[in-house]
Amino acid sequence: MYRRAVASLSSAIRPHWRKQVDSSSLWKRNYAAKDISYGVGARAAMLQGVQEVADVVRVTMGPKGRNVIIERENGSPKVTKDGVTVAKSIQFKDRAKNVGADLVKQVAKATNSAAGDGTTCATILTQAILAEGVKSVAAGINVMDLRHGIKMAVDAVISHLKSKALMISTPEEITQVATISANGEREIGELIARAMEKVGKAGVITVSDGNTLLNELEVVEGMKLSRGYLSPYFVNDQKTQKCELDNPLILIYDKKIKDMDVMVRILELALKKQRPLLVLAEELESDVLAMLVLNKHRAGIKVCAVKSPGFGDNRRANLEDLAIFTGGEVVSDELGMKLEKVRVEMLGTAKKVTVSLDDTIILHGGGDKKLIEERCEQLRTAMEKSTAAFDKEKAQERLSRLSGGVAVIKVGGASEAEVGERKDRVTDALNATRAAVEEGILPGGGVALLYASRELDKLQTSNSDQLAGVEIIKNALKIPAFTIAKNAGVDGSLVVGKLLEQDDLNMGYDAAKDQYVDMVKAGIVDPLKVIRTALVDAASVSLLLTTTEVAVLELPDAKSFNPRAGMPSPDDYGL
Repeated sequence: MYRRAVASLSSAIRPHWRKQVDSSSLWKRNYAAKDISYGVGARAAMLQGVQEVADVVRVTMGPKGRNVIIERENGSPKVTKDGVTVAKSIQFKDRAKNVGADLVKQVAKATNSAAGDGTTCATILTQAILAEGVKSVAAGINVMDLRHGIKMAVDAVISHLKSKALMISTPEEITQVATISANGEREIGELIARAMEKVGKAGVITVSDGNTLLNELEVVEGMKLSRGYLSPYFVNDQKTQKCELDNPLILIYDKKIKDMDVMVRILELALKKQRPLLVLAEELESDVLAMLVLNKHRAGIKVCAVKSPGFGDNRRANLEDLAIFTGGEVVSDELGMKLEKVRVEMLGTAKKVTVSLDDTIILHGGGDKKLIEERCEQLRTAMEKSTAAFDKEKAQERLSRLSGGVAVIKVGGASEAEVGERKDRVTDALNATRAAVEEGILPGGGVALLYASRELDKLQTSNSDQLAGVEIIKNALKIPAFTIAKNAGVDGSLVVGKLLEQDDLNMGYDAAKDQYVDMVKAGIVDPLKVIRTALVDAASVSLLLTTTEVAVLELPDAKSFNPRAGMPSPDDYGL
């Protein structure tokens, strides 16, 4: 089969090369024709793509922001207010516009990865900084001085925001942060606060689809490992970029798996039981990993491979904890247990396993409750006797992993579209709350950035070109508050002007109630981490586009043979 595939591939390639024999040497390598544009023209086309994406995303901002409905090739349309979801769905015919749009998507993705929220804010900040930056460069301003001025301004704003942040700890404060991020739905805020109260602020909280009209909170016994899948091709849920296995068998091996035949045998054991397979090992040989991926895609076998967490003795201890939790055994050559002699009884079990890029969550392990409790007691004793801070810390981590639960927020709704939209808001609220607990909060509604613009008046610059960069950031910082007010149906410039006239840094515009209030007292707050990440990411990508002088794009009618066409790329998996 392999030889036949190679032969067909060769026959496809040869005619293509023959056609190019009489052409220039360039075409012998199958290079596609390129369209090269310079200066203002290159930047203007990309800016148009950025502006069109930002115009779509900005309508979702604030408590009175609107929904966006997205057509999907497979399945029903998606209704959402999530900035990164909206940005990802936009694709243009024009390649130059697409380059600009892809860079905005990159900003939204980066902000979402780091803070989990603030993607809409990051997108509109990118558009504001880039639009003014492109105008300045076209007017003849030195682009390097402009860049330096923008960086100075961003650093000054971040420093100011950090000095004004308030740390949160009480359930009421956590509820306020989550409520604002969930578009004012207090029920979601209270649900997240309760979840954090039950499993701790650093505990594992997941969001899933519910089966009723109401939102529910369930705390289940689970274990979280700080390792994700070894290959993105194990992903079976494209929307969440996760691999979900229901009632799987779990192989726990303490060495590198090198023998493909042994792995095939274990795969057959899982197939006989008609259950998915999760493989935890120190490493997998490339051909073994490729075999698992191939079986997953060609044969539809549910399988996933994860690297064992930890290093050295700590890794061994983690695997033993996992074996007790799942009711399996650590297959180890040192104990005389060969991988080729593994039986089904030696494999662990769990009700559900969810594997993402960064971590693995195992729910309802099949281990004996008594053995788990004995293991927890051993760890508590080890912590008491240990004198080394490192050993105590690792024992505490293992104890919380074994004894701590996982909170599952089940999102309810009357239809699939409603559940999907609410699920996006719950996820954003959860991420914003974690960010707030981590770095603190600031007055919300865009006023933290708005008042930070005053700090830029004190900034000393070396020349007028650097000052122009500072002014660009100063004007961009007004955009979030302006957009929230505009989406609420009032004049954004009047609201911004009125707020800048007074000196109370907590005063802001409550768009939901159409009144000016003390934002912190009213519970309208934003996490510092979300605002900081949005501004830094927006400025970073805007600077790249502003300092771009040449755009090299493929011509739309250029036909070049690509033997990898149709194969999924890492980008399809969010990598």
